[in-house]
Amino acid sequence: MPKTIAGHELVPGKTIKDHIHVEGTELHIPHVLLCGKADGPTVLVTAGVHSAEYVGIQAAIELSSELNPDELRGSVVIVPLANRSGFEHRTMSMVHEDGKNLNRVFPGDAAGSAAERLAHVLFESFITRADAYVDLHSGDGYETLHPFAYYVGDTSAEETAKRMVACVSTDYCVRSRCRTGGAYNLASVHGIPSVLIERGQLSLFSREEIEADKADVRNILRMLGVLPGEYQTYPKTELLEYDDVAPCTGCWYPEKRVGERFKKGERFGVIRDYFGETLHTAVANTDGVLLYQCSSLNIIEKGPMVAYGVETGHTV
Repeated sequence: MPKTIAGHELVPGKTIKDHIHVEGTELHIPHVLLCGKADGPTVLVTAGVHSAEYVGIQAAIELSSELNPDELRGSVVIVPLANRSGFEHRTMSMVHEDGKNLNRVFPGDAAGSAAERLAHVLFESFITRADAYVDLHSGDGYETLHPFAYYVGDTSAEETAKRMVACVSTDYCVRSRCRTGGAYNLASVHGIPSVLIERGQLSLFSREEIEADKADVRNILRMLGVLPGEYQTYPKTELLEYDDVAPCTGCWYPEKRVGERFKKGERFGVIRDYFGETLHTAVANTDGVLLYQCSSLNIIEKGPMVAYGVETGHTV
């Protein structure tokens, strides 16, 4: 019996471009189904879960027209813009209708708020029906970021996910311990090998970064046997991720660059008030590498300040 995605049968050789309505809202999710003529796995690619992370969005849009179904073994399902209303209202990571971060409310709720209903449809109609999953992200509109990739540890899908993450052309990967809230996290917990690729920053979208995302997705598809040809692996240092949130609102003056290694006791930066007086000095409590950080002048209490990785001693 053919597999069904978003109400469409995956018929060999067929391409489908459509929107699915999120019941109880005005939201619609654009999606493209590329059905290969030969049997194989169904791979889901999403972008725009955070709607100002433009590198992945553009990469997904281009992949949806560049991938040739005649070459596919199995199917590729692409959701190029998961949070369309956030994109159209420029609400950064938030769903416009309720102000919630979509990537914190999975698996969602069919009777919940707009973001929860959206997450429910994405999870039930797309994610749980896939055999593997790639989620494309960037630094948010106020964040600089060094490219890296995530996979979730201690799941039945871990080994395949590690093989997928090895196909991503970055120096670092994070072995995530988070098992709730996020799309790729919950997919992994449900046995669907999943990776999240982080590339891009500050709501910019360079041609180089878009091509790198596209190349990584194609490389993963080759590894999974969906696309023909040899795949390439990129040895990377495995990290555990830690986040420091801002203890107060004010003006933020970062002192490190993303990708920079630091030692315990070194300063990340300073928060000052509107008279230039120091409110907080952010100091590293361990050695590590800076993955992403707030790089806007304004910083908000309990909002993101710095995120860094600590080496696990393993390579992938």
